[in-house]
Amino acid sequence: MKRIKEIWEYREMIISLVRKDLRGRYKGSVLGFLWTFVNPLLQLCVYTLVFSTIMRNGIEKFYLFLFVALVPWLFFSSAITTGATCIISSKDLVKKIYFPREVLPIAYVTSSFVNMLFSFVIIFLAILFSGIGFNFIAILYLPIIMIVEYILALGIAMLTSALTVYFRDLEHILGIVTMAWMYLTPILYSVDMIPENFLPVFYLNPLTPIIIGYRDILYYKNIPHIGTLAHGLVLGIIILIIGWISFNRLQRGFAEEL
Repeated sequence: MKRIKEIWEYREMIISLVRKDLRGRYKGSVLGFLWTFVNPLLQLCVYTLVFSTIMRNGIEKFYLFLFVALVPWLFFSSAITTGATCIISSKDLVKKIYFPREVLPIAYVTSSFVNMLFSFVIIFLAILFSGIGFNFIAILYLPIIMIVEYILALGIAMLTSALTVYFRDLEHILGIVTMAWMYLTPILYSVDMIPENFLPVFYLNPLTPIIIGYRDILYYKNIPHIGTLAHGLVLGIIILIIGWISFNRLQRGFAEEL
């Protein structure tokens, strides 16, 4: 609790780092902040073309089925890949001044999370124009799913950011891991398409209940099952605890390794 209180005292630093990252993310590009919307839209077009036209899967309004899962995945992937290098990229700051080192992964994951919130504007517009409509009671559960995903992403970012300081190749390995992770998560396909004997393995994936939750709310217009929410929350908290403990143990050698 003492450590959490100390991090809270540095909340202005976290806000400052989030603003800096959001402003610098597309600095110098022609479209600038519009890439927040263009990037998921371009990926949506590619995947929709492949899986709706070339490799047809028979899912109604597949573009929407995919989009409501793709945007949360892009947040998760970005949080892991950028979060993994947050200590190394801020090495001058780490070496020169004291602050709780947890501030860095928290800021980077929060920046990716805010970016996802902006992208949800496109999701809501897509739902509106698709004619599917909204279940406003189900929408009330959306912040819960988002918070669960944030907890999960933060836990992994804390773990990988600390490990990357000691093992620099992890930055490149994570690119391969996230690519495989995407195909092992029901983003491009439905859970119903997974063979029954493989389901227990797929449910070990902490992102599976989160993606199911997003789809239940935004695509199927259903209130997510309590079991789905609890499953995602428990896995997220476990990973956050592992990441937090690992980070605190490994941060003692950051200055020497950097």
